[in-house]
Amino acid sequence: MMKKVVVLGAGMVGGAMAADLCTEYEVVVVDADRGRGEALAGRHRLTFQQADLMQPAAIAAAVAPADLVIGAVPGFMGFQVLAAVIAAGKNVVDISFFPEDPFALDELARQAGVTAVVDCGVAPGLGNLILGYHYGRMAVDSFECMVGGLPTARPYPWQYKAPFSPIDVIEEYTRPARLVVNGEIVVKPALSDAELVTLAPVGELEAFNTDGLRTLLRTVSVPHMRERTLRYPGHIELIRVLQASGFFDATPRRIAGAEVQPLAVTAALLFEQWRLTPGEPEFTIMRVQIRGRENDQPCAYSYHLYDETDAVSGTSSMARTTGYTCTGVARLLLDGTFRRTGICPPEFVGADADCFERVLAHLAARGVHCMDMKTI
Repeated sequence: MMKKVVVLGAGMVGGAMAADLCTEYEVVVVDADRGRGEALAGRHRLTFQQADLMQPAAIAAAVAPADLVIGAVPGFMGFQVLAAVIAAGKNVVDISFFPEDPFALDELARQAGVTAVVDCGVAPGLGNLILGYHYGRMAVDSFECMVGGLPTARPYPWQYKAPFSPIDVIEEYTRPARLVVNGEIVVKPALSDAELVTLAPVGELEAFNTDGLRTLLRTVSVPHMRERTLRYPGHIELIRVLQASGFFDATPRRIAGAEVQPLAVTAALLFEQWRLTPGEPEFTIMRVQIRGRENDQPCAYSYHLYDETDAVSGTSSMARTTGYTCTGVARLLLDGTFRRTGICPPEFVGADADCFERVLAHLAARGVHCMDMKTI
């Protein structure tokens, strides 16, 4: 009998994952937006179910028949959705970038015998897989991940379009960044330590600190670690102006007799300006660098990923790189290769060589290549 996968969220990435999985499994996509869900069902061999994913009871009912659940909701609701799925006793692979600590659900998942792979996108996600693989095979001294999703064109004034929810992008710009320096966690403001870097084939980009290490702060002991976001030069200064002017404040202000939250207004305005139009060319670029000692010799690994919008399907590179990492791991759970219970960040998956190699092969089969180069 064909296994059933329930995908919670019919957005850009959720839709790409559903399309990828429905070639082998019975897929049900659940979303509150009927138009979006039915459009997806009209293009692929899957079914759509409308439900309010803010309601735990609705989630429990939706996932009841599932052999595996994929979490693809916005970050602000991700933790609650994940908790409801675990409480329902279902294995899950999740890509939502929620601010809460996923390990708060570890005991619940263990008691339920559930495997819950979290943060399973491109970054966090693929970068964690890479570090997890090397961490057990060498003495890692430093880890750096730089990643960005950008439009091919540089539209005025932002030189940016959001390949996912703008509110999640704003969260990257406001959440303090945690780094590891000399073995200690150091907290810096988001957008800090900006520098220009040159990465092929794009050229000059701007890198700055963001809070993307997440579970790595707990699961590995590496003296130096940081995650950096990439944008076109000049974008960060515009964001700093918005931040300094209070446009990201969550505290409501009384304006013309009404309570107005500046952040909500900013997100609403930017949602329209940052929206990628269907088929608009964009790309995802990532570089992961790992340094340390292997076989008592100094060594360094550098992984490079560059992916563009698929010209045939119109699937964005962010949906491809994020979604196909997730569906690669999902297949490991569905065929019983990965069985560890509890909260399992991607570094736990990458620690197994077979799992790591299969996910990279899964990505490569879909045209997403993460090339590595070792230097001594």
